[in-house]
Amino acid sequence: MNDYLQRAKFFRTKKRLGQNFLINPDVIESIGELAGIDKNDTVLEIGPGIGFVTELLVKKSKKVIAVELDEDAIAVLKKLGAENLQIIHQDILKTDISDLRDGINGKIKVVANIPYYITSPIIAHLLGEIDEMENKNRNCIDSVILMVQEEVAKRMTATPDSENKAWGLLSILSQFWADCEIVKFVGRRSFYPAPKVNSALVKLVIREKPLLDLSDYKHFRRVVKAAFSQRRKTLKNCLLQASYTKEVIKSAYDKLHLPDDIRGEKLSIQQLGELSEALIDANKG
Repeated sequence: MNDYLQRAKFFRTKKRLGQNFLINPDVIESIGELAGIDKNDTVLEIGPGIGFVTELLVKKSKKVIAVELDEDAIAVLKKLGAENLQIIHQDILKTDISDLRDGINGKIKVVANIPYYITSPIIAHLLGEIDEMENKNRNCIDSVILMVQEEVAKRMTATPDSENKAWGLLSILSQFWADCEIVKFVGRRSFYPAPKVNSALVKLVIREKPLLDLSDYKHFRRVVKAAFSQRRKTLKNCLLQASYTKEVIKSAYDKLHLPDDIRGEKLSIQQLGELSEALIDANKG
């Protein structure tokens, strides 16, 4: 770790970009293993920083496409001199991943150590929203290894039975288009500068089809947003505020045998899907 630490200290990190460089060699090595990268793979690395993980990825893969926003970090990355490294100075949220695949056969694997404050936007950018049946970025990706704040990782992989109200919109966004699991917990001292919280590596394996087969995915998204809009209120009150009538709600509740006082956070993705379909049917009636 000392070599990485000394190199990280030599670089002036930028707090506004949320830069915390991974300096633990064991964790760096495990990223390549957990991502299952081999010499046939093209890897998109999001936020490579000054290249500690990049050094590993260029050795293991056929090609690495590194998207980095910081010009000073890019200057360091260029010193790696790897022939199979393509560096792109750009914001990942403004990057169409399908544009990066010229001459590449098959799907790419993504490795990302990202600022915690843009985790949700990046997940939505990579996977698409739950009602995006065709998403150019998701269709290009095989899997994602994502370093995130531990609390965020637990929210991404949560169920309705999870503690501390972890289950919510981020859980559904993550799990609707991917098999999602925490594959490694990472202590804060594995980074420089050390963040105030611990982290975790989450692996997302992209689905060919969404988790549920529904008649109207835009309506499902509307129901999900309503269900988690006000956690202190019952699901029924949340649906009323989302402009569903009492009659429609009663019909759907009766069909699904839902108790009147149930809250949205107690429903699984499957149950929310059933509720969405039941509300559609009740509206038709």
